Amino acid sequence: MATTNWRTINIDLLDPESSSNFDISSLAPALPPVSAVEVQSLAGQIKQLLRGGDAEGALRGALENAPYGGDTGAKDVHLATVVEILQSIKQSEMSPMLLRLYGSDGGPEALDVLMKYLYKGMSHSSQPTAASSRTISPQPTGFSQIHSISRGGGEGGGQAMSVLLSWHEKLVEIAGPGSIIRVMTDRRTV
Repeated sequence: MATTNWRTINIDLLDPESSSNFDISSLAPALPPVSAVEVQSLAGQIKQLLRGGDAEGALRGALENAPYGGDTGAKDVHLATVVEILQSIKQSEMSPMLLRLYGSDGGPEALDVLMKYLYKGMSHSSQPTAASSRTISPQPTGFSQIHSISRGGGEGGGQAMSVLLSWHEKLVEIAGPGSIIRVMTDRRTV
């Protein structure tokens, strides 16, 4: 008789209604592929609107045409476009613009997409770039401290982070904390 260690059997595999037998690919919607050329073209059109003084139209166009099906490079180009738009809008214009967006057709969804871009922008500006290096120095307390040494590279992430945090504050005031939850649970990434 063969001995079986009953503790190593995964009983979830034997239950047909178990979550381990569920195909999670059905949870994510099928997204049409978006090429980098299309995103570059869209970025040019959006920047043209921005240069023409229509910051709200540029923001609406960027949020309504998020490249969910694009590769990482295309998504990064679109992120840079959205951050450029956000940086060009004055702080006194943020709340009225968000209220107009929220009240329009598809407004709450557009604000959720904006929240996705805010979080992605915050994560990108906190990552070290090739222009900076990090050193770790031990402290007498036993903890280590990480120092970031900037080697040039323009305005840095501090100004962009400040703008993104300001937008986040205004966006939560208008759309509420439910926007954060919807962004965290949505499987589509920008």
